[in-house]
Amino acid sequence: MRKQKLVIIGNGMAPGRMLEHLFETAPDAYEVTIFNAEPRVNYDRILLSPVLSGEKSYEEIIIHGDGWYIDHGVMLYKGHKVVNIDREAKTVTSEPGETDSYEKLVIATGSNPFIIPVPGHDLPGVLNYRDLDDVQAMMLAAQSHDKAVVIGGGLLGLEAAAGLKARDMDVTVLHLMPTLMERQLDAAASYLLQRELESRGIAVMTKANTKAILGTGKVEGVELADGTVILASLVVMAVGIRPNAALAKEAGLEVNRGIVVDTGMHTSDPDIFALGECAEVGGQICGLVAPLYEMARVAAAHLSGDTAKTFVHTDTPTKLKVTGIDLYSLGDFAEGDDREEIVLRDATASIYKRLILRDNRIIGTVLYGETADGAWFNDLKKKGADISEMRDTLIFGQAYQGGAPLDPTAAVAALPDDAEICGCNGVCKGKILSTIKAKGLTSLDDLRAYTKASSSCGTCTGLVEQLMSLTLGDAYNPSAVKPMCGCADLSHDDVRRLIKAKELKTIPQLMQELEWRTSCGCAKCRPALNYYMVCDWPDEYADDYQSHFINERVHANIQKDGTYSVVPRMWGGQTSARELRAIADCVEKFDIPTVKVTGGQRIDMLGIRKEDLPAVSAELGKAGFVSGHAYAKGLRTVKTCVGTDWCRFGTQDSTGLGVRVEKFMWGSWTPAKVKMVVSGCPRNRAEATCKDVGVVCVDSGYEIHFAGAAGLDIKGTEVLGLVKTEDEALEHIVALVQIYREQGHYLERIYKWAKRVGIAEIREQIMNDAEKRRTYFDRFVFSQKFAQIDSWSERASGKDEHEFTPMAELRLEAVQ
Repeated sequence: MRKQKLVIIGNGMAPGRMLEHLFETAPDAYEVTIFNAEPRVNYDRILLSPVLSGEKSYEEIIIHGDGWYIDHGVMLYKGHKVVNIDREAKTVTSEPGETDSYEKLVIATGSNPFIIPVPGHDLPGVLNYRDLDDVQAMMLAAQSHDKAVVIGGGLLGLEAAAGLKARDMDVTVLHLMPTLMERQLDAAASYLLQRELESRGIAVMTKANTKAILGTGKVEGVELADGTVILASLVVMAVGIRPNAALAKEAGLEVNRGIVVDTGMHTSDPDIFALGECAEVGGQICGLVAPLYEMARVAAAHLSGDTAKTFVHTDTPTKLKVTGIDLYSLGDFAEGDDREEIVLRDATASIYKRLILRDNRIIGTVLYGETADGAWFNDLKKKGADISEMRDTLIFGQAYQGGAPLDPTAAVAALPDDAEICGCNGVCKGKILSTIKAKGLTSLDDLRAYTKASSSCGTCTGLVEQLMSLTLGDAYNPSAVKPMCGCADLSHDDVRRLIKAKELKTIPQLMQELEWRTSCGCAKCRPALNYYMVCDWPDEYADDYQSHFINERVHANIQKDGTYSVVPRMWGGQTSARELRAIADCVEKFDIPTVKVTGGQRIDMLGIRKEDLPAVSAELGKAGFVSGHAYAKGLRTVKTCVGTDWCRFGTQDSTGLGVRVEKFMWGSWTPAKVKMVVSGCPRNRAEATCKDVGVVCVDSGYEIHFAGAAGLDIKGTEVLGLVKTEDEALEHIVALVQIYREQGHYLERIYKWAKRVGIAEIREQIMNDAEKRRTYFDRFVFSQKFAQIDSWSERASGKDEHEFTPMAELRLEAVQ
């Protein structure tokens, strides 16, 4: 059966969910191509707020990783914004010039943020809040710990404000209307919300009309219509969105506010669908995830031939994704002559509940401070249930119906099977219970994988866990240890402990003794086990070549075209004319196309063919270079500034210390990559306060920092302590890295390890316990006897030669 060509413009949550449904119902119907304007895979935009606040990382909010697209045969063009739809030729063309044909086309271009057209709106430092790029820009700006203004007191604006405050910015929220979130909350709930935000140190100004954004060359403040000026180095606009329908309009499709579609998600062209925030159904635009997922379900059904399914608008609850603030809003809560209300207030507990009734039926709900009954009130509203008989106790919630209060699990058990538990993903109680039983699920992660329940905003997690407890009884333990992979029931900590306790010194021995469920492990556990063995038994365990990923096997970084990059080690970022000539000669000899200076003060040589790697290593080795380990879970670089050698402000020999540390520690394997910096003075020009380990030289000695991050996660360092001499600095740094080597989980960066075990505990062991510190230092020194081996020299001498030998050479020949 020939597959039809399906092209999707956009790779957000709605088209991603549509493909999940489509591959489930019609896996062989389409050859799928996606054009994504963002240079990345599909991720959960609902969870951008926890990323901004530092509660989650980008990796934790990915919905479909690269492997998912490969497994389903999907061609994903990243960073390819579509600029033209040719309906006559049935093709789409991207900004980089890629053109592809389609038989069915889905437009999912989302929305654009509304920009207030005030003077200064285009100044550097004015940001929106729509995607990961915006979040990363805010995280970068937050490193200044300066002042930020958020314009807009709706959902996104308040989440942005809370995230920036969590990153130690001084935040002011400006809102045009008299109350916050006026479309979702009544005045009473809004008052409680504002009070809570202000108690967290976030200033809130309502009835604030922005007149101009001030600044020369960059943002310096915001001026209001009444003349008030608020100083700021960052302004975030979160005042609303508009459907991104320009591409569809240029293609001649019917467009109103959004791309007009029918209840089957068809546009005015029968071969083109639209869904998500760009689509307009029945005159309405949807911005919350639940209706977008319903659009996805309907579109997938129609693409697979089931035209009976239709999109029906339903009220969707509103929840704020700010830790510690519980609010729930649903339906119509405006006042009217035909309406009644039931209100409960608890001033001490900051609880406010309001139910709006018409003809003894719930038409609206506002809950603040205690939201557990939101799902039940929603169910009563959806069913139009007559609440006359329980009117006197209704506001107290489901647990109080019938007189005596029920325990929470009994209250959940009383919900009907069609009660919606997860509003984001439209998952009802019956679906959750049946899936737990049918699939034999015992963990929340497994349930999320099968049903998507609680996998988006997470506010229903408590209800989902109660259902798991109800179904599994004592077999469900939410605090149970998370296995390191599917091959075993043991956690990383368990495995590390048992390796030492049982003196397990080979991987086959470990798998037998610890009852591994697979014969030789998997891509998750095998590299981890190999690292743990190398760390714990450096003199006895032989590093297992096959347990390393490709970069570590060939000692170079693979690039997207299958070539490799090589980074020679330059001690402390220093080099010489002789070394630079050697690099230049190597580049010319092997016709290396690109040479680039890295952010870690090294030189990167890109575009090397795999079969040339041993010869390139040999050539660089002649000049005295060893591998810079730019690919390794190990020490990569020690970046330095010039210190007292050249700098007018230098307080110590930062370059000398950096060289000493790097020469002492190179070659060591660690749970994840380690980058270090030594700055010569408190001006911190080498940026020591955002690395794994940093040293800031001061007049009185060396201030040691650790647990910073400056990649997808951005985090300032913690201060370990101050030492007086260079020898002391080296000992403390080495001991710190060794304790991380022994306690860290494989692929766990230093800042995540530090958060897990506790900053105070690390500081206590390294700064306050000299005996323990020296023990860690000595263990590291011992391990280096077996670690400081020049891998490039080994490859040049023929070790693992098969890795670089082509399996076959294929040639094209003309047909006779």
